[in-house]
Amino acid sequence: MKTYQLGLLILILSSCGGGGSSGSQDISIVPETDNDVTLDETCVDTSRSGMKRCDLKHDNLDRFYYVYTPSNLDSNESIPVLFAFHGYGSSAMRHLNYTNYFPLADSNNFIVIYPQGATTATLSTHWNVGGWTSKSTINDLGFVETIIGLIKDKTQIDETRIYSSGMSNGGYMGYHLACNLSSKFAAIASVTGSMTNDTFNDCNPVHPTPILQIHGLLDFVVPYEGNAGSKSIPDVIDYWVNYNSCNTDPETVIKYDDYSLILYDTYTSCLNDVNVKLILHPEMGHDWPSLQSYNIDASLEIWNFVSKFDQFGLIN
Repeated sequence: MKTYQLGLLILILSSCGGGGSSGSQDISIVPETDNDVTLDETCVDTSRSGMKRCDLKHDNLDRFYYVYTPSNLDSNESIPVLFAFHGYGSSAMRHLNYTNYFPLADSNNFIVIYPQGATTATLSTHWNVGGWTSKSTINDLGFVETIIGLIKDKTQIDETRIYSSGMSNGGYMGYHLACNLSSKFAAIASVTGSMTNDTFNDCNPVHPTPILQIHGLLDFVVPYEGNAGSKSIPDVIDYWVNYNSCNTDPETVIKYDDYSLILYDTYTSCLNDVNVKLILHPEMGHDWPSLQSYNIDASLEIWNFVSKFDQFGLIN
């Protein structure tokens, strides 16, 4: 599989030039959780319609997240939840602004959660995924699990359709959840993220897991070929193809436009009819792609992919 991919990459690179730019309400909830948390949460409206900021204390740390609930949410239908994790040193609000999930949530009846990463004495805002964050003492797995408990006590969500998406360190967090909290997550999508060696070596998912990876060959922050702190993208794809028992020969589509060639590899015939998918852009750096920048709408690609699955596999 790797030989096939690299040969195709050489073909793509030889055909492309480099470049590319990179009234408020207080709510107190007592969740059912195994985590050691202070079970008080305060959620207040923000200036954005439908969005609240929720503050809580978790492991004696002040933590918060934003939650967007569509005004037209139909409680008679399945209500999935999409987590959106920001990158290292970034913020939930910044991630919220460029991912623009709200119109998709409005038209597809789902809730979006933007958690805020914590800081330590040595690390900026981050998600604790091992690797370069291995000195972190932040219990982010517990934080995410607590958020799920809080959300499900407010809204009758479809607990079989909780998804993770993330940029960079947020993408690493998605894989970390798939390996360590897979009983809660149905599918994950990573943009410019990967798996740390710690996540990779200690990965213990409990069900076939759909995986979407969006990456650029000009990403020198999280290189396609990996580095000392990061698995290569081929290694990541190999792991999930093998774990899910997929066909090792992908269904390949190359999309051509006036600016670039984009590779879409989809691995099918997996357990529970899940898929593993790689979207690889030869001119993209460490960015969240849009139609304007790289002719890829990452947010739409993510929702179209993850929404096909629940924890039991392909939704019929």
